Amino acid sequence: MTGFPQPTVAWHDEDDAGRPLVVLLHGRGADERGIIGLAQHLPPGPSYAAVRAPIAEGGGYAWFANRGIGRPVAESLAETMAWFRDWLDGVAPAGRPVVLVGFSGGAAFAGGLVLADPERFAGAAILYGTLPFEAGVPVTPARLAGLPVFVAQGEADTVIPRELLDRTWTYLRGESGAVAHTRRDPGGHGITGDTMAELAGWVAARQDA
Repeated sequence: MTGFPQPTVAWHDEDDAGRPLVVLLHGRGADERGIIGLAQHLPPGPSYAAVRAPIAEGGGYAWFANRGIGRPVAESLAETMAWFRDWLDGVAPAGRPVVLVGFSGGAAFAGGLVLADPERFAGAAILYGTLPFEAGVPVTPARLAGLPVFVAQGEADTVIPRELLDRTWTYLRGESGAVAHTRRDPGGHGITGDTMAELAGWVAARQDA
């Protein structure tokens, strides 16, 4: 049990338990109301939900306490992941495909979830963020073997430390064993139109699979 409240969730339209579920995870200091707008650019078919992170911070919300940008406190990450899984198990019992799409801090949270339990998810998009290295989740060879992962980064991103972006890129394209779709934009810490178009195609492919 955690001391967090029940999740606040924004749905793009009415949920249908017979469809795949795509969960959108916002960045640090934001909330679910901003990121749910991405659903209008993604393919019809899945249900789309955006969950508000449980830790109030800076006028918005965060997925975990930090020991530095992109470096979650392990105990905090474990607590928030357990809280999220309780909600997820209620809306997506075993057998319903679930894809995570996380931006910035939400990307690190999505990464933690799939690294902790890769068989639970049908895919994950790590957008302009880092995996949670040294944060209590396994980052071992073949940990994500066969898991579809979409990775997008900005060449000029000055928010997430470059060392973490590069480490994420190398791990997901290599020893993780993930089936990685990767792209780098010339811009900074923000989702571009080209990235959204590629992400939409990737989500559609997950639905077809």
